[in-house]
Amino acid sequence: MQDTTIKPALNSVPTPASVKPVSAAAGAALLCVLSMSSVQFGAALSAPTMAEYGSLSTTWLRLCWAAVVLALLVRPRFFTYSRSHWLAAGALGAAMAGMTLCFFAALQRIPLGLAVAIDFLGPLAVATFAVRRARALVWPALAIAGVLLLSRDRAGWIGEPLGVLLAFGAALGWGSYIVLMKKTGTLFAGLEGLSVSLIAAALVATPFGFAQSGIHIAAGQIAATAGLALLVPLLPYALEMVALRHMPAASFGILMSVEPAIGALAGFVVLHQPMGVLQIAGTLLVVAASVGAVVATR
Repeated sequence: MQDTTIKPALNSVPTPASVKPVSAAAGAALLCVLSMSSVQFGAALSAPTMAEYGSLSTTWLRLCWAAVVLALLVRPRFFTYSRSHWLAAGALGAAMAGMTLCFFAALQRIPLGLAVAIDFLGPLAVATFAVRRARALVWPALAIAGVLLLSRDRAGWIGEPLGVLLAFGAALGWGSYIVLMKKTGTLFAGLEGLSVSLIAAALVATPFGFAQSGIHIAAGQIAATAGLALLVPLLPYALEMVALRHMPAASFGILMSVEPAIGALAGFVVLHQPMGVLQIAGTLLVVAASVGAVVATR
């Protein structure tokens, strides 16, 4: 008769196959944290350049730099793509351009923490629509309450109405970006889809950049946007595309839900934008609503 007492012990020993997914998920989570930090601190560090040269032309040049650098590194095979490849990359590029143009224009008019909180209503809406249950409406209601708290201080309402409207435009772009990034990442190999999408984003943003700066672009602006392009959008977009290939979309959404808190922290540390009790409470409400909405989809 064979002795089976050691089988449970053997079964409890982690195998390479079981360890690999855990390490891959941990690596993907780290990529998400790096992406969020790059976006928010990159946005905060962009304030002086945008104040001097304008948000539209600065954002356009950042997209151009990111598109050129990634195209040189990836060398996309343009002549091998099908119509579906071009449509997916073009749509993602348009979403990227709209998201970044609106977001950075909003930063010139409202605090960073408020802009990020409103911006996050886009992915929150995507997560809420996926639930398809009436009780899921509690999460956007909670997020809206958080945004309202972020929008006020003892002196009254914070920021300009146009800035708030632009932040909602960025939210629409971010929601579209999430859906389109997943699709584009599955159609293209490596970072080729991101490279083609950034080229499309730069082309879409070109009229806005020229409208603000004309054909006279200062050398200082070109130099400044070269470094800023690495922080936003090149590094975050690349990190997020890689992360989405190694973790479930729900887990990705949960991690990204802390971005409003990182945005508020970046605004406080870099731009010295105050965080009162209302702002802290509003940030916590937005983060809680984002986590709740994503968990409800699982």
